Amino acid sequence: MARWLDSLGETASGVLAPHGPAIRTAAHGYTPGDYSIHFFLQLAVILLMCRVVGWLGKRLLGQPQVVGEMIAGVLLGPSLLGLVAPGLQAAIFPDATRNILYVGAQLGVGLYMFLVGTTLRLDHFRAKARSALTVSMAGIVVPFVVAALIVPLLIGVPGLFANGISQLNATLFLGACIALTAFPMLARIINERGLAGTSLGTLSLTAGAFDDACSWCVLAIVLSTFGGGPGVAILAIGGGLIWAAFVLIAGPRLLAPLGRMVERDGELTQRNLALVLIAFCTSAFLMDVVGIHAIFGGFVLGAAMPRGLLAVEIKRKLEPLTVVLLLPLFFTYSGLNTRMDMVNSGSLLLIATGILFASILAKGGACYLAARLSGEDNRTALGIGALMNSRGLMELIIINIGLQKGIIGPTLFAMLVLMAIVTTMMTSPLLHLFYDEKPLPAGR
Repeated sequence: MARWLDSLGETASGVLAPHGPAIRTAAHGYTPGDYSIHFFLQLAVILLMCRVVGWLGKRLLGQPQVVGEMIAGVLLGPSLLGLVAPGLQAAIFPDATRNILYVGAQLGVGLYMFLVGTTLRLDHFRAKARSALTVSMAGIVVPFVVAALIVPLLIGVPGLFANGISQLNATLFLGACIALTAFPMLARIINERGLAGTSLGTLSLTAGAFDDACSWCVLAIVLSTFGGGPGVAILAIGGGLIWAAFVLIAGPRLLAPLGRMVERDGELTQRNLALVLIAFCTSAFLMDVVGIHAIFGGFVLGAAMPRGLLAVEIKRKLEPLTVVLLLPLFFTYSGLNTRMDMVNSGSLLLIATGILFASILAKGGACYLAARLSGEDNRTALGIGALMNSRGLMELIIINIGLQKGIIGPTLFAMLVLMAIVTTMMTSPLLHLFYDEKPLPAGR
């Protein structure tokens, strides 16, 4: 603790000399106790910031809590706190503690998607299978076509793509970024608005999950040409499909005895809760290890969980801690890796604006038209387009990977961050305008 207080005591001078506390902390090294001190302080700061910004977002902008939490994560990073008080930011969030924050972030978002899976109405999906497939395909194909059209204009601009990257790889990566839907963000908005049991919510979640899985598979293909080898893509696509098929087909039968035990006991006992968590961790691990993402492991397991008292008890016991404590770690970790000061010229701002509008038309517009062509009414189709256009921090995850692997440069990274934030903030107002103004039709 003395080390951390020493570092924090230099914060005032660190605001003027940004590297002071960071160098001081790194010079001391860390003990397990130092990690603990930082972690609890980080939790307190994150929770306070998320609550305050979320409240302001609701009162002033009509945004759901989740959007406020995403913005809070960015504000705690180098985009604001690191800009105006770098010493304080380095003292609270030193680089040496980022791995611990990352683990908490993955646990939070994985558990949340597991909870979302338990609310998925498979009967709605079966009734809307044609619409879901059409929306999914439109949300994948059109973004890649748009990426193929604009990449030739971007690939020669310094700072956007890596030197020597092929036009095919650049197109695949940008297409994946445009096709991506903010699956956790989408789920949180749907849950907060009470749409989880509606056909709109189910169709959007199903299409979003499929689109995101395809985007991750495309990313695996691109990564295989950047040193990973073709085995990366084969393992990601093949392993992900095999595990998802096993869980969705065999899972309900294997988990049925657990559902009956909960019905018999009248509650989810600690023993049975432990079994649920073991199954969740196993599914998340397997999806993560094949190269897709842990959140999809959580989601498919949740979708396979028996409905009834088991699903109700899982939500009652896990949701408060997951939503209030763990999920904000996910937003903050991503925000700590986000910089908004990279688009610093008129030409780059024009490119960023073009990417933003192309992304909105390619994703939101395509999904709206696909829903209409599938027979959905105009109001529902507009709601689907608004929800599918949200990208949120799933976008931040995939572009961070692209930056770390040398696929994109910091300038394109900043442009895609801007696109993710704008499209996410658009979602709630558009959903309110297009979908919330009228009462839901019976049965929807």
